[in-house]
Amino acid sequence: MKKVVITGERKAGLVEVPDPRPVGDWVLVEVRAAPMCTEYKAFAAGDRAEFLGHEAAGRVAAVAEPGPVKVGDRVVVMPQYPCGKCALCQAGDYIYCEHTFDFAKHTGSPEGQATMAQYLLKPAWLLPRIPDGVSYEHAALACCGFGPSFGAFQRMALAAGETVLITGLGPVGLGAVVNALYRGARVIGVEGVAARRERAQDFGAWQVLDPAEPDLAARIRDLTGGGADCALDCSGTPAAERLCLEATRRRGRVAFVGECYDPLPLSVSPDLLRSGLTVIGSWHYNLGDFPAIMRMIQENPLVPRLISHVLPMSRVQEAFEISASKQAAKIILKPWE
Repeated sequence: MKKVVITGERKAGLVEVPDPRPVGDWVLVEVRAAPMCTEYKAFAAGDRAEFLGHEAAGRVAAVAEPGPVKVGDRVVVMPQYPCGKCALCQAGDYIYCEHTFDFAKHTGSPEGQATMAQYLLKPAWLLPRIPDGVSYEHAALACCGFGPSFGAFQRMALAAGETVLITGLGPVGLGAVVNALYRGARVIGVEGVAARRERAQDFGAWQVLDPAEPDLAARIRDLTGGGADCALDCSGTPAAERLCLEATRRRGRVAFVGECYDPLPLSVSPDLLRSGLTVIGSWHYNLGDFPAIMRMIQENPLVPRLISHVLPMSRVQEAFEISASKQAAKIILKPWE
């Protein structure tokens, strides 16, 4: 099969590797749509990478034993390789599993874990079926396109009529705008890239602000009469995380979905105790919410607009250049083209 690799600074291409083979309850999926995510950072930095991608939609191509899916089923590929047996997995919160599989040890080969490839392997229970009438491209957005914000909004119980602040309007943040508008919320976006601000405005965000503006938290509190009801950081930067804490009303809710390993300046009393904030760390959504996210994808007219480019995987160099430019929304690769 063909798969994507990063070979050097701003250099990517395709290589041929052996086809993976199903084993036990892990099945072979023919990848039909592979969205791009944060891989452009490795591309720009020149970090060599052989196993790229963590989101996909495709068709079950082969199984080793009978199970919940069969050959020909159209499925969304959920992330990670959780055990499927612990309390978290059984409750649908598999993303937080502490007993994940060693992929190569379990399957006998490292090949099959990348989603930017023609085939992959995945436990059958992590392959929910795509409803009839939903394209592979739209279904693949149920991973990082819509998944992080969908899960966070579920946990924050974002309701119609509430105001939500969304910081960082890359593909995940723009997906959050689409999710929030579907729920009937009023959106304030904050983003430093002009093209992303314009896209959020076109989607229907109420206010879209530049983080370079002075005293942004005070402005948001003035606009809302006391602060946003909810805030969601998709940027993964301490400055944006601080803004979420400072611009949310008392007794409001804040969630972080952007990956961040830098320290967040935080004082418990003024930031949390005196404000009464609920602060949530959220990675993905509960597997039981898959039907709900599929309904959103089917019913929301903004969904197609989150996809800015659909490109053959053979044009992966171009796709990475577009992704690294930060001028795009969600980019989807077609591995068989």
